[in-house]
Amino acid sequence: MEFTVYLAGQIHDDWRGEVIQKSKEKGLKLNFVGPQTDHDLSDNIGENILGEQPGSYYKDDAASSINNFRTSVLMNKADFVIALYGEKYKQWNTTMDATTAINLGKPLIIIRPESAIHALKELSNKADVTVETVDQAIEVINYIYK
Repeated sequence: MEFTVYLAGQIHDDWRGEVIQKSKEKGLKLNFVGPQTDHDLSDNIGENILGEQPGSYYKDDAASSINNFRTSVLMNKADFVIALYGEKYKQWNTTMDATTAINLGKPLIIIRPESAIHALKELSNKADVTVETVDQAIEVINYIYK
């Protein structure tokens, strides 16, 4: 059995690589998709495709529509979603993706630090599973294969 996993969350460190590596070590048959992790490409994709925009608002709007299209296509293809909340960065995109997963009826695993329990209590309540570490999320997935 093979699954496609959408990895939602901040793009500023290699947590996705950690998930992928640990999944391989467990022998889990998973394909991974997620947001565009090339920050410059993500910010500039609107102008790359549509041409120069008349200001930063329009540049961001053009990029957002294309990034949201990409997210929609890939998340719809996913069997489930892992959304990681880190300690360091603002997590607006993670919350948007987690909410999208919930609204699409996609099974959702949230990884969040203990310090975010209160801030994410309602969202965690809507998720299928909430854990504190990547290792715990991998064990949840591994359980599917047992």
